[in-house]
Amino acid sequence: MNAPRDIARPVAGAAGRFFSGVGLLLRGLGLYVRSPGLMLLGVVPALISGAVFVTAFATLVWFVDDLAALVTPFADDWSATPRSLVRVVAGLAFLGLGGLLAVVSFTAVTLVIGDPFYEKISERVEERLGGTPGAVEVPLWASLRRSVVDSLRLVGLSVLFGIPLFAAGFIPVVGQTVVPVIGAAVGGWLLAVELVGAPFGRRGMRLPDRRSVLKADRPTTLGFGVAVFLCFLIPLGAVLVMPAAVAGATLLTRRSLGQSTEER
Repeated sequence: MNAPRDIARPVAGAAGRFFSGVGLLLRGLGLYVRSPGLMLLGVVPALISGAVFVTAFATLVWFVDDLAALVTPFADDWSATPRSLVRVVAGLAFLGLGGLLAVVSFTAVTLVIGDPFYEKISERVEERLGGTPGAVEVPLWASLRRSVVDSLRLVGLSVLFGIPLFAAGFIPVVGQTVVPVIGAAVGGWLLAVELVGAPFGRRGMRLPDRRSVLKADRPTTLGFGVAVFLCFLIPLGAVLVMPAAVAGATLLTRRSLGQSTEER
């Protein structure tokens, strides 16, 4: 199915559209507060996968000094100060790469585990906005299989982008300033593409369609995705914000497709 290209875009400039994307997550949080019973169901799969990924990231933090030493053997004979400096930079690069992969992988795994819950949350949001235009019936197992395949592709992309960002993390100053910003943008984009899977799937649209539609208003997509990415970096943020992110992604889908985002 070909994704629509000529989508009505907001008049505001790129910065305004970026912050309107942030606003979609805030609206998702508002829907979260107003439907606590349904949204709490979405916390359960996030809590399960969150425990796994927090443990994995804590393990990375514990061994990061050893890993930094492992990739900088050339500094073994240096004096203490430059050796420590280069290994701090290496450690930060490892943590940055680990954070990017953890956030994207957490989202992918959580969406698979909680597919029925997040599908229901997304459907409930669409019902409040007037229903799903062009909805198609997708069997549960077909939806789950599609979710797994698409999530694996996106995790693979995060690895593909993460490796050069990891290498760039060794560049003094740039690696500690510019690279984190690029990492947040890449992570935010990948999260947005993942999170809109359910509402796009209900319309019979696949991963290439998602990319094509979201690219038509990239600033709004990045605003939403980066806001989610930063929330997911906060301890317990990923668990608590995940259902709201699913609700916000449904709003992003409707806006990107030129459909109403006003409640009826």
